[in-house]
Amino acid sequence: MENPSRLFDFIHYQQAKFPQEKAFNHKVGDDWVHYSTDKIIELANKVSCGLLKLGVQPGDKIALATYKNRTEWVIMDIGMSQIGAINVPVYPTISPGEYEYIFNDAEVKLAFVGVDDLYDKVKRAQANVPSLTNIYTFDRVEGRPYWEEIFSDEGMDQVRSIMASIDPESLATIIYTSGTTGKPKGVMLSHHNIASNVFAVAGEIPLQQGDRVLSFLPLCHIFERTHTYSETYMGTNMYYTGTDNLGGEEGDIQAVKPHFFTSVPRLLEKVYEKIYAKGEGLSGMTKKLFFWALSLTEDFEYDKQFSGLDGIKRGLADKLIFSKWRAALGGEVKGILSGAAPLPAKIARVFSAAGIPIREGYGLTETSPGIAIGRFKEGGALLGTIGPILPGIDVMIDESDGDYKPDEGEILTKGPNIMLGYYNKPEATADVFKEIDGERWFRTGDIGKLVKGPKGQPMLKITDRKKELLKTSGGKYVAPAPIESSFKEEFLIEQIMVVGEQRKFVSALMVPSEEALEKWCSRNEIPWNGISEAIRHPKIVALYQSIVDRLNPNFSHIEQIKKFTLLDKVWQPSHPNGEEAELTPTLKLKRRVIQRKYEKEIEDLYNG
Repeated sequence: MENPSRLFDFIHYQQAKFPQEKAFNHKVGDDWVHYSTDKIIELANKVSCGLLKLGVQPGDKIALATYKNRTEWVIMDIGMSQIGAINVPVYPTISPGEYEYIFNDAEVKLAFVGVDDLYDKVKRAQANVPSLTNIYTFDRVEGRPYWEEIFSDEGMDQVRSIMASIDPESLATIIYTSGTTGKPKGVMLSHHNIASNVFAVAGEIPLQQGDRVLSFLPLCHIFERTHTYSETYMGTNMYYTGTDNLGGEEGDIQAVKPHFFTSVPRLLEKVYEKIYAKGEGLSGMTKKLFFWALSLTEDFEYDKQFSGLDGIKRGLADKLIFSKWRAALGGEVKGILSGAAPLPAKIARVFSAAGIPIREGYGLTETSPGIAIGRFKEGGALLGTIGPILPGIDVMIDESDGDYKPDEGEILTKGPNIMLGYYNKPEATADVFKEIDGERWFRTGDIGKLVKGPKGQPMLKITDRKKELLKTSGGKYVAPAPIESSFKEEFLIEQIMVVGEQRKFVSALMVPSEEALEKWCSRNEIPWNGISEAIRHPKIVALYQSIVDRLNPNFSHIEQIKKFTLLDKVWQPSHPNGEEAELTPTLKLKRRVIQRKYEKEIEDLYNG
């Protein structure tokens, strides 16, 4: 079989080249349910036939929403794409009002949903969505249509005919951006957009046929979805789960013992915080050994070789300490790819030094998503950068439209992975493209530069988001992301947002890590009566001031945090009471929302 060119081709390619007995797997209760390559195709065909029987036509939109990744999502994705229906994946954490907006904008005809309140939320939205004719659940619930009810064995000739007619350049999916500002926009991606990115990335992942891959990032996000197609193409075995039962002796990581998984930085930070806290809880020589081993990670660089006494020290640290870290992740991890947000260099350094290679990927929903990725092979990564540009993709640093530092500018890109446009939004589409010398470049909105890598190849370094640059009242630009990233490496800081737009100086809203702060209070004999009272204690305020004083010298005078306030509520991607979320589903700060919610606290910083 030729290389896949449409999204549904990937599973058929796997069947022709290297069929798997455990191609896709997920848990039902405490047990893993396994699906072979052949079984996935059989069920996807039943879906295709069933959808045609329901009257679904090529171009009709179908929504998918699940709290946890599950194999039924993949089967539906293949089944609908085989007949030219358009997959509209949506986050499970958004409100009924947001479902209503997306479903009306896309004119969604059917929805398939997972457990808990998803059916109820979509059902409430349906009352104001004329196009939405039915909602099906992936779990049997009395009184609700069950997804298997649509299955049919009749009509495969028609399915094959439609499959043969589908152009790789045609629309395959509409993915609504999580939107840090304003209403979400529907990103239109073709089969070729995503397939081209699969081929660009697949050769850079250190895996082989039959390797186990754990998947817990949402499939509705293009990062994990393209990753799934890549793993299908490579013939690995995907294990779908959520983030609620990953760690521990009985957790899914130990059950699967993955060779690879994707992650977001915050989850990796949480793992590191638990490792560090465990080290803090040790005593005597064991504790000294732990922190001695940890100190050896400080001068780590990718591909750096240690010999002589340095090599002996690291061999001993590996045997006594780092091997236990690897065992906690199943003991067989070949690599982790982090995306969706900036990865702190400290996290990449510590884990990689411990024999758990972490690399970073960069891209956007509009770019399917990959633009650059740190390679796992020698010379393919540099700490502090993303890594080399993916093959077939061009990047330009545009210094013409802003007050940037030398060699920095907005990252522009072009290639086969660039979206078709925003659904129903021609003006918004036009706004994100720039014509240079007759060529159309996509404007990422991110600021960065190209730096020389270990073997001389250019590597992409992200310095900030263009839309998030602050401009002080003195006319100086400040990039908040590097400041926030540096401060979040501190265990005592859970979240931080830098403020200072049109102000004389830069300040910050800080959310302490409640668990870490409570332990600090215990060690320092400060009574703990909850986070709300703790953040007003003079010694705790002084503690956070000492962190600011220690980190400020890493930044220029204009970038240094002059004042801060401590907050007692963690920012969330959703609230059960319907309150507006402070984070996007991919855990990015909704800066305008946070500024609006904490308007008084911000004013007090500048008027107090």
